[in-house]
Amino acid sequence: MRFQRRQLLQTLSFAFGSGFLWSRNQLGMAAQTATQPKVSPPPAGAAVRDGIAGGTEMEKVTGIGGFFFRAKDPKALALWYQQHLGILTIPTSDGETAWQQEAGSTAFAPFPETSKYFGDPQKVWMLNFRVRDLDKMAAQLQAAGIAVKIDAESYPYGRFARLHDPEGNPIELWQPAKPDAPH
Repeated sequence: MRFQRRQLLQTLSFAFGSGFLWSRNQLGMAAQTATQPKVSPPPAGAAVRDGIAGGTEMEKVTGIGGFFFRAKDPKALALWYQQHLGILTIPTSDGETAWQQEAGSTAFAPFPETSKYFGDPQKVWMLNFRVRDLDKMAAQLQAAGIAVKIDAESYPYGRFARLHDPEGNPIELWQPAKPDAPH
């Protein structure tokens, strides 16, 4: 109950822009000086990050519902993604199923226009797919004649590899780090 009350007071304090919730140090200072201590405003973006918009709970998207892009040869490209990465396209008849993702984190990160992260400066997007076993996926793609470059470094959040689809669009494969894995 105490934790819920504290959360409620923090929310009210944030929503009304005043210090409903003071630390013990701030309370002591207020008692000594008989004035209200200054409370720092929340950092920019805190309302969105904390899910509060105008004092009410913010509605958020629940995931990516689709990824739509132009292609020189949409049918051939769709077939390539299906054959090599197991991604099914939108069902076109009864009995077909759509690609189902596993639950997991998704990075959403706009980059500066001048970023070299995607490789070709003409490419304005890059897909990043989570994989269970990066080495196995890379070997499977290489066996199909697809060039894959595995990043030699292992990061605290996982391992990565890069490749391109037949139209030159950059793809990043990400094997998330296991919680107990050494970095």
